[in-house]
Amino acid sequence: MNYLHCCSPPIVHRDLKPQNLLVDWDLTVKLDLMFHVSSKQETYLTTKSGKGTPQWMAPEVLRNESADENFGAVLCELATEKIPWETLNSMQQRCNKAETHIPRTGGEAKRSTKYKGFHEYAKSKGVNIGSPLGLDVIVDGIVPTGSGLSSSAAFVCSSTIAIMAVFGENFEKKELAQFTSECEQHIGTQSGGMDQAISIMAKPGFAKLIDFNQVIECRFASIILGIKRGMEPKEAISKVKTLSGSSDPLLAVKEYVKEEPYTAEEIEKIAEEKLTSILNNDPTSLAVLNAATHFKLHQRATHVYSEARRVHGFKDTVYSNLSDEEKLKKLGDLMNGSHYSCSVLYECGCPELEELVQVSRENGALGARLTGAGRGGCAVALVKESGVSQFISVVKEKYYKKRIEKGVVKEEDMELYLFASKPSSGAAIFIF
Repeated sequence: MNYLHCCSPPIVHRDLKPQNLLVDWDLTVKLDLMFHVSSKQETYLTTKSGKGTPQWMAPEVLRNESADENFGAVLCELATEKIPWETLNSMQQRCNKAETHIPRTGGEAKRSTKYKGFHEYAKSKGVNIGSPLGLDVIVDGIVPTGSGLSSSAAFVCSSTIAIMAVFGENFEKKELAQFTSECEQHIGTQSGGMDQAISIMAKPGFAKLIDFNQVIECRFASIILGIKRGMEPKEAISKVKTLSGSSDPLLAVKEYVKEEPYTAEEIEKIAEEKLTSILNNDPTSLAVLNAATHFKLHQRATHVYSEARRVHGFKDTVYSNLSDEEKLKKLGDLMNGSHYSCSVLYECGCPELEELVQVSRENGALGARLTGAGRGGCAVALVKESGVSQFISVVKEKYYKKRIEKGVVKEEDMELYLFASKPSSGAAIFIF
């Protein structure tokens, strides 16, 4: 531990627990590092990074406060011979520990109780919902869990609407999409809001057009473009959020943003300001800065703006006077272009995903691209309804069969991996 702490910058172990503590024949304790180490600056954001095991995670980390290792939880287990918080599931562990005040100088532990989510939001809107009550709830669903297809958003949105209905309240869908996104962030999921927006606002048979803010690299690219085109640095930082004001943002990126990656120092020199200040010290953005050594502004901006063009091209195609065959062909081409851009310019693919997309295109899909979490999340394929059954059978044979034989995928779980889906309704209340 001393060796890690003496590194520059200091290194902390983000998953310190008995399973990662090894003992040799001389009873010397050694650490199993694996991939659970990070620079010390990142310990403020462990709950958003997904690293660490909730039972042994330091409460300070779950509250986004500074903390070193989880020594307290390990010592507690040694003293009691019990796993900390072992009777709670992972979500309960996070919530309980995050809301439990542990004194730094001894004394009796106290619990500071705060209620997040709907309770907090309703109170902020002046709704009198009384004291919090417990719930007994049965949950069922068909969204595959852990697949990057927004199962957590579906759960949060539907449960929030159910609670809202119990209290007889009716917030606008846009409001619901916003604060349900924040609900997930309370338990450590770094959610951007798109999943919640479609979970709330989806309509059967329709695709939804949604606008979102840019990721960090595109924000930097936009600021640089503003400066290169004559704006003062401070004005560009305060006003430039997107390239919507440019007649051809892709041409602007090509002309003004170099293809080689930028360092933080290069961006700061152009902007005449520190990156932390540009990002208003936002914790999520700072986590990206801590992890990044360079920024591919040209590639990321090219992807985002070309993707925006494809999204609007999709909408225009749907509303065009083309025949159904021509529409489907063009929509498939847009999907294929999107996948290429995601994979090459945004670097969010993996070999397995590339193989699945290729198999889909070669066996009946008009277009196929990654979706969900990326980096191997899932692929979505555009297939004519009349050919769905055949498509599923062929993809199972050519992609999944060898994985079933290797034990990577279970035959009985295939419906979780390969299934047909249509645009459906968002979360709603059914009264019987």
